[in-house]
Amino acid sequence: MLPFLLFLPTLAFGATPSLWPLPQAMKHGDGVMPLGPDVLLCYGEDCEELPNDIQDGWDRAAPLIFSHSVSSSVSTTLTISIDDPSAELNLEADESYILTVSESTIEITSPTQLGYYHALQTLSQLVEFDYDSEAYSIPNTPLTITDSPRFAHRGILVDSARHFEPVPTLHRVIDSLTYAKLNVLHWHLVDTQSFPFDSPSYPDLGKMGAFSKEERYTVGDVEGVVEYARKRGVRVMVEIDTPGHAASWCKGYPEVCPSTDCTQPLNPSTNATFDLIEGLFKDLTGGKKGEGIFPDDIMHLGGDEVDTSCWSSSDDISKWMEDQGMDEDGTYAYFIGRVQEIAHGMGREVVGWEEIWNHFKTDLDPTTIVHVWLPGSSVGPEATKAGYRVIWSRSDLWYLDWLKTSWDSMYEAEPTDGIAEEDQHLVLGGEGCMWGETVDTSDILQTIWPRGAAIAERLWSDKGSTTKAADAEGRYKEFRCLLNRRGIEAAPSMNMIGREAPESPGGCLDQRR
Repeated sequence: MLPFLLFLPTLAFGATPSLWPLPQAMKHGDGVMPLGPDVLLCYGEDCEELPNDIQDGWDRAAPLIFSHSVSSSVSTTLTISIDDPSAELNLEADESYILTVSESTIEITSPTQLGYYHALQTLSQLVEFDYDSEAYSIPNTPLTITDSPRFAHRGILVDSARHFEPVPTLHRVIDSLTYAKLNVLHWHLVDTQSFPFDSPSYPDLGKMGAFSKEERYTVGDVEGVVEYARKRGVRVMVEIDTPGHAASWCKGYPEVCPSTDCTQPLNPSTNATFDLIEGLFKDLTGGKKGEGIFPDDIMHLGGDEVDTSCWSSSDDISKWMEDQGMDEDGTYAYFIGRVQEIAHGMGREVVGWEEIWNHFKTDLDPTTIVHVWLPGSSVGPEATKAGYRVIWSRSDLWYLDWLKTSWDSMYEAEPTDGIAEEDQHLVLGGEGCMWGETVDTSDILQTIWPRGAAIAERLWSDKGSTTKAADAEGRYKEFRCLLNRRGIEAAPSMNMIGREAPESPGGCLDQRR
């Protein structure tokens, strides 16, 4: 019988492969399988030609696995078995896989191409390079990993409105997400400071609302980012925050704002506001489920930090509210409901920040997904008890722009804390939020990483195997070094303040601030 171990974080560092995030289960022996860059890909029972996405997945993984140029006579067969190689990206998608390594062959079995992508990432961490012999190998063989994510929604929010993030930067962020098995780019596209998207229906939004003529996305730019992500198994969930965080809209269409002096929240008293929102949403979604430049089933509508005093200070809006028999809070509810209805009419489920729950509780449409973010929030237990789904991003724990939040605090945070066991299935997952006030291309990756890896493991791995940061520290340091070797500017792993540079010469594992 082959010796095996269940891969747990309490094992001595280096005793088994240093994988991040931890797989659900692994058994292994103590052999070594030689490996070379000459890998024969065998797809299906008859070694058929690989579907495009499957071939592309290998073409991306191979340079990560074989990062050194060597000559080798070792030939290996990678057998790939996938039930649905073009599965749709959504919350229900099956991302599981089985990776098996014997003395001479590697096998990946998955229901979808998504699990196959994850298996390749795991394989890329298993392969070792010997600098003395200039040879590749996989230790701890025979080896079998059976793996699947704990949560379906595992993301990073990127904010392109406080500072513009060029398309190549977004591509690099997406690449980095896949290394940690994260599967959602939450794209906070527009905000108070800028509107960097060229809407075909309302072109002055981008023309007037962007920081500059170069800091804008065309429809083709956005389509390219979404397709780039799709090919890598990453969903792109767009956020258009309303009615607050929308002052940039006024520059091109001042009629949708209360006044030139009090620009947000958006004007609820005119159909011009909702006509613009509907036109913009149609540009983004195509008006139907599964269509548009953002075909994802879920759309984030914000709804947070709404200071309604501008409405009362406007004579026209104040009179309109009086005529409708609504106060400020009632008008807020009216706005949220009407915008949700527009999104639902285009086949989208909707997410809103937790203020909409704090204000309206179960008066919200029951399909609403509540995004938990306030420090110390208890909304998760409240909303799930009432049957609402949640995404978890508590700012005191998972906001990446909070530079003094340590990786171990992020790691030991638990999205289901306080939630009854029978309601925990309503926690869709969570996100690390990379708000952009002090982030642009120059520092975004070292602010996301490596602390984002702590969030990634919490969202992927089994709850019981990943409770203590101290048990994960060795693997965490190794993963940061892996990111660096792949050209991702992950900051020193033991930083007291996120994204600070190393303070002195030293190896990757030893760098700290």
